[in-house]
Amino acid sequence: MRAAREARLAGFFVAPEEQFPDLRLRSLNTPGRDKTAMDWEIEASGLTALLVRIRDEYTTLPIYITENGAAFDDYVDPNGRVLDHNRVAYLQEHISAVHDAIDAGVNVQGYFVWSLLDNFEWSYGYSRRFGIVWVDFPTGNRLTKASFDWYRDTIRSSSVEYATSISA
Repeated sequence: MRAAREARLAGFFVAPEEQFPDLRLRSLNTPGRDKTAMDWEIEASGLTALLVRIRDEYTTLPIYITENGAAFDDYVDPNGRVLDHNRVAYLQEHISAVHDAIDAGVNVQGYFVWSLLDNFEWSYGYSRRFGIVWVDFPTGNRLTKASFDWYRDTIRSSSVEYATSISA
């Protein structure tokens, strides 16, 4: 409550809790839907819907997606590789979703993966890995992941094999 009071004093609107009792809901679980290591459901078609809604309700100005990615439980295998196939699928599905939005007339001009490097996540410290480059935190050594190779090849070819989420 202290943070809400401070935000109100700073001029921000903060609704009283009793006004929106449903906001206490922390998460939904959709049977059969994949999740990230953060326990977030993966639904790429939601990105398409959001982009179309932004176009319809707000603007036709160019849109740049500056952070899109997911944390997964990556590890270096005995051969010295990080085979993060779940991240490759995530990126492939989400880039395909962006293409769907473009086909629907949304002016998307750029897409950037979150994140290049594994880094510090405010809620989880170094325990969640978002990057397409593995970082050994004690030494700072870096190793490209399978998702890095896939993303590089996708950019070079300027194309992506179309994919959708299983539940789409």
